[in-house]
Amino acid sequence: MRIRSLVKGALTFVPGAVDLFPKPPPGPTSAPSYYYGVWLKHLSLLAANGLDTAPAVVAELGPGDTLGIGLGALLCGADKYYALDLLAYTERKKNLAVLDALVDLLRKRTPRPEKGFPDFAYSRGGELFPTEVLTDDRLARSMSPARLAEIRKALTDSTGRSGSIVIEYRTPWDDAAVIEADSVDLVVSQSVLEHVDDLEHAYRALYQWLKPGGVMSHSIGLWSHGLTKEWNGHWAISEPMWTLMRGRRSFLINR
Repeated sequence: MRIRSLVKGALTFVPGAVDLFPKPPPGPTSAPSYYYGVWLKHLSLLAANGLDTAPAVVAELGPGDTLGIGLGALLCGADKYYALDLLAYTERKKNLAVLDALVDLLRKRTPRPEKGFPDFAYSRGGELFPTEVLTDDRLARSMSPARLAEIRKALTDSTGRSGSIVIEYRTPWDDAAVIEADSVDLVVSQSVLEHVDDLEHAYRALYQWLKPGGVMSHSIGLWSHGLTKEWNGHWAISEPMWTLMRGRRSFLINR
């Protein structure tokens, strides 16, 4: 294990000690191409498995400070997006910049990034853009000038609503009551569920939200997140030592 990880966890038991550590920026700080690639990844995997690729209502777990994945869903035809997080991180200015960048990437039919996304490919022609799913007609409808204006307004308006577009940011998300039962077509997350301690409770909530026939698409990082030198070294740490390393942090990884 890394000594620094152990010390940081142990110090959370000492009142005031945590304040001595610099606070990292909350949530992801990735480029728009990252969110673009993640959304195309989940969309392509749905298509490859014969599942619904045109969800009207999408819920995302743990978007962090940027709603890029949900904005990608809206730009591809979804009408309602739930952003569900533990704490309120999102920043309007970042979201607007990501929205504009995603519009440009989709208009150009930009190939998805290859780096960091080696585990999927869906295109009969071998292309890195899912043309069979995101057809010209579909994108013309989902990114019409009027619809783009609605998405932008919903993103900046305090109500989160404009025309047919709804963007709802819910924190904390771990109570199943935050979303109406049987109302969501797709629940998606990227490197989030490895940080959730009560997985049984979480999956019960996700199942409750989904409509009959709804789908979950989760990418779960099983690596140690830098806590150990080996990618899977966290599984070899004894329970007492892991308790000390975890400390009183609100979340880490759930092993």
